[in-house]
Formats: sequence, C-alpha cells, structure tokens
Amino acid sequence: MSWKVTVLCENTVTMPGLLGEHGFSAYVETPETTLLFDTGQGFGLVPNTLCLKKDLQKVSALVLSHGHYDHTGGLLAFLGVRGPCEVVAHPQVLEERFRWMPVGPEEKPISIGLPWREAYVVSRGARFRWVESFEELAPGVWVTGVVPRRTDFETGDPKFAVLRDGAWVPDPFLDDYSIALNTPEGLVVVLGCAHAGIINILEHITEKTGIDRIHAVLGGTHLGFSAREQLERTIEALKRFKVKTLAVCHCTGQLPAARLAVEFGAGFAFAPVGFVLEVG
Repeated sequence: MSWKVTVLCENTVTMPGLLGEHGFSAYVETPETTLLFDTGQGFGLVPNTLCLKKDLQKVSALVLSHGHYDHTGGLLAFLGVRGPCEVVAHPQVLEERFRWMPVGPEEKPISIGLPWREAYVVSRGARFRWVESFEELAPGVWVTGVVPRRTDFETGDPKFAVLRDGAWVPDPFLDDYSIALNTPEGLVVVLGCAHAGIINILEHITEKTGIDRIHAVLGGTHLGFSAREQLERTIEALKRFKVKTLAVCHCTGQLPAARLAVEFGAGFAFAPVGFVLEVG
C-alpha cells in the first residue's frame, strides 16, 4: 500500500464540488494506519471528505497542529462522523489565543483560538492525549512535539498574542506541531502553519529521525505573514535540504508562493483542496 496525503480543507479549490475555506486539514493514509491532521474551520471538512471519498470513520487519531480556529474549528464536525477519537496535541492547544487586528481606527486583540471549551469537546468524544516530545504515533509516523527554536531569522508574527498574568505577550506557539512520514522515497513532512519556523521544524525532524532525505514538504509555511528577510533565508535553507517536492498552501501567501515556484521550478506545487501527494 502507498503512503498518501490528501488535502481536505484549504483556502482554495480547483475542482467542482469542493469547498474552500481559510484553514487546513489533511487525510493521511499509511500502510499501517489512517490519521487526520487538523480539521479546518468546520465548513468544508465533511462535504469535501464525501466528495473526495475519504472515510473519517477509518481515522485512528486526530493530530492538531496548533490551537487556532482555522485548524480546530472542524473538531465537532469530525467527531460527529467519527465518534469518540484520540486527539493528539500539546496542552496549550486549549489556551485562548488572540491576534491584533484592525478594528475601526485602532488595533484590538481578536480571539482566534479553539471555539469551544475542553469540557464540551470532551463530552462530544474528544479523547485528548497530551504529547510534548517527539513521538512515533504509528509505524513510520511521528509527531514533532515542541520544536526547538534555533534559527535566528524565523522570528514569527508579533501580532499573535496570549494573555499571561494580565499582560499581553507574544504567543510562543509551543503547540505548533507537524508530522513526519517515513516513506520509501524519504521523509514526507506535513505542516499546519509552521509557526515554529519551517527550517526549525525540518532540522528537528531530521535530527530526531536520523533521516536526512526529505522527499516532500506539504502545508502552510506562514511566510505570507513574515518579514522579507525570513523568506530569503528560508529559501536558502530549503535548498540545502534538497526537498524533492515543496507543496505549499494556506498561510504561505500568494507572493511568497510565487517566489517559491520560481526558485524550485518543477519541484514546486500548490496544494489546494483535493491535492494528493502519493508515495510508493
């Protein structure tokens, strides 16, 4: 059996019958298991799954990349189809999150976290399993756990914030998780938003697995919200990894995606709803 990642939720669609929304979700099939990575906002998950003929009842575990609404909002829709299910995440995925956004003449912190309290989603079947370290979830499938911040150029977006002791502080995104698949062609890395920095993530995964061959990277890179210097240095670092396929989407942004397309040529792909990455 092949290894397959199918994008279920994303900002854009290119095929009739599918729904686009600001968010991300991927259906991950391996020879041993089936996982769901994120849920999108909740508008497109179930309709797109039906259209793409992916069975949510086969999902053995849901992995949440971080606690923003556009990655967790479909949790109840998923549980409504799947029934009770293990949800792998960092404990801070439940923390209230904010982003400073224009509201009239000034900026205000707008809540963008998981739309429901823990007790409610647990009552609907979420079986949270808190993971903070690099861990193998199934044969050849790893979740990153907390990603060390080692690069000096992946500084993140200062507009994301949390309240700590009554004061606004930058969101540390300790819950920013990705997954890695050990396929016959090399690692396939699936990102949520890469708030930890795509290079930090790739370095962490290659160090923990001892595998330096990266076949593909798929998902959001958040380069659409980052400084120009971060984009330039990210491109330099990505080339050193010799990634065969770079399939970006969601928070990557149109201009950074266009630049990546130029830099990586045939190795670049855009990953809208319905995009399939298959290995083996």
